Amino acid sequence: MATTYDFPSDLLAGQEELHQVRAELSALLKRLPWSVEPLDGFSDDNGWRKIERPASPGWTADEQAAVEKLRRREHELAVFVSTHRFWAEVAAEDRVDARMKAKHAHDTS
Repeated sequence: MATTYDFPSDLLAGQEELHQVRAELSALLKRLPWSVEPLDGFSDDNGWRKIERPASPGWTADEQAAVEKLRRREHELAVFVSTHRFWAEVAAEDRVDARMKAKHAHDTS
């Protein structure tokens, strides 16, 4: 029988926000130019596969600030979730299982 855990609401809320922040950061990075600084485009076919990049206008100050804000929040949440007091209550041999269930708790609700 699978073990169930009574996760504290603040842990689950932190984990859910972490998922949301990571999704938002990923979407933002996909929209932004490939280079933070303005750079010329290039093409390189000397490796095992051809690599091409168009010229990059770079990121604006607002875009850089948005990425930094999301990265900072992602770090805060990752630390909060991974060091939550709940993990001390879980037997060492069960922590990986519990952690995986906490990560996916929002999938079933």
